[in-house]
Amino acid sequence: MSRSRSGYNTTIEYIGPHPRSPKKKNAFGGWVIVLIALAATFFFGKPLVGSIWASEKQPSESQQEKVIEKLQNEGGTQALLATEALKYASSQVSYDPSYAEIEYPGGDIPQHKGMAADLIVRCYRSLGIDLQKQIHQDMKSDFRVYPQLWNAISPDRNIDHRRVQNLHRFFSRKGEILENSSNPVDYQVGDVVVWAMGNADTHIGIVVPSPEGYEGNATPWVVHHPQGGGVKWEKALFEYQVIGHFRYPAE
Repeated sequence: MSRSRSGYNTTIEYIGPHPRSPKKKNAFGGWVIVLIALAATFFFGKPLVGSIWASEKQPSESQQEKVIEKLQNEGGTQALLATEALKYASSQVSYDPSYAEIEYPGGDIPQHKGMAADLIVRCYRSLGIDLQKQIHQDMKSDFRVYPQLWNAISPDRNIDHRRVQNLHRFFSRKGEILENSSNPVDYQVGDVVVWAMGNADTHIGIVVPSPEGYEGNATPWVVHHPQGGGVKWEKALFEYQVIGHFRYPAE
């Protein structure tokens, strides 16, 4: 600060860095960021969109009829079980795991309700095989070899056959145990598959042909009843970890 002869400042000097002119905005750089974001969204989002679209696009009724006709012409327990599974796939069954007292043998909850294990029991029952009775008899003879997960002290013919863990154990005791393979050719129609789910639960389904049938090396599909939804005929054999692969009755 300088003083004039009158003793007062006439001007204030600026002390500091020299002011710089503002930078010009780079419009090209902003567009690059936008393009990168769009490319990432497309790359990572495309599989998800495709998966959702595939899950919503259900096989047609004519495709189902053709596959069923071919299975019926083949005959045999495996093909007949797959046929019953495909018929069941077109039924309207709401997911319901509720406990209910039912008749024995041949007991069942209302047909419009069910879960994964009920699908298996109903399809086998259509072939004259009552898993309710068979599992109950096997548990009566050797109860402790079955999973002790429900604080039960004895078999319960109302619910035991409706638990995937019990079906898993029964098939491993009485059925033909097959490899838990990741190769599609190792799975035949009518095979029973047990999966491990992400929530430490288990799931079960029946191997069936794809809507295109047996042409080429197409991965077999499955009929199953996922938690919280309806019955599905879909390409989901390897969507979960296979922990059980059986053929029952054993050949």
